[in-house]
Amino acid sequence: MTRNVVISGGGTGIGLAAAHAFAAGGDRVLLLGRRREVLEKAGVPGALTYAGDLSEPEVVRGVARFVAEEFGTVDVLVHSAGGNGTLEPASGGDALDAVAHDWTVNFRINTLSAALLTEALRTRLAEPGGRVLFVSSIAAYRGSGSGAYGGAKAALHPYAHDLARDLGPRGITVNVVAPGYIEDTEFFGPEIAEARRDRMIRDTSTGRAGTPGDIAATLHWLASPGAGHVTSQVIQVNGGAERGH
Repeated sequence: MTRNVVISGGGTGIGLAAAHAFAAGGDRVLLLGRRREVLEKAGVPGALTYAGDLSEPEVVRGVARFVAEEFGTVDVLVHSAGGNGTLEPASGGDALDAVAHDWTVNFRINTLSAALLTEALRTRLAEPGGRVLFVSSIAAYRGSGSGAYGGAKAALHPYAHDLARDLGPRGITVNVVAPGYIEDTEFFGPEIAEARRDRMIRDTSTGRAGTPGDIAATLHWLASPGAGHVTSQVIQVNGGAERGH
């Protein structure tokens, strides 16, 4: 059966890999993201696109109207949008201004965007069988340097648990995937220091970096009928790095 799948952050990295995985299974996919040109170059067969900043309520209202017209019902909602704020303009001012900017940006792009989109599409989730999936991070457990990114991702966890309890009676599951170091994404910028890369790989028990495909496969399984009794969980997909070494 063809499903309707909405993926935020669907133009690059994990979101794009997930989009290809769902499209390959015959599902209809809608890619959401801030950069129209990136979405248009994504190359996902048959995918629809909608560009806008999902931390803006009016943009999300537009997404909801678009979904109502094109899909009607949403079978799978994947929240892959986010990041550490490197695509945002730098802040001015003193050190406190920089802290305020860092925390505000990370909350807006990682937490608020996911909450707004979920609430806008809540009544359109398929019942039974709907799936809501959040992409969090190992940083929610092990920190992120400044704390802002990890804190913003960690905020998704209690929200997901609340949603799971609320939506469960409608036959809808809600889960979180927490990746570790994933190569071939924009998160670390155009190049990562070799020493940092080696350290993150040594933290794993598998001895390798993760790939977008690793996360996409987990998301695809969580959206399957076989995962119908899995809800309110945070699935660690980081080669055991969350456990530490």
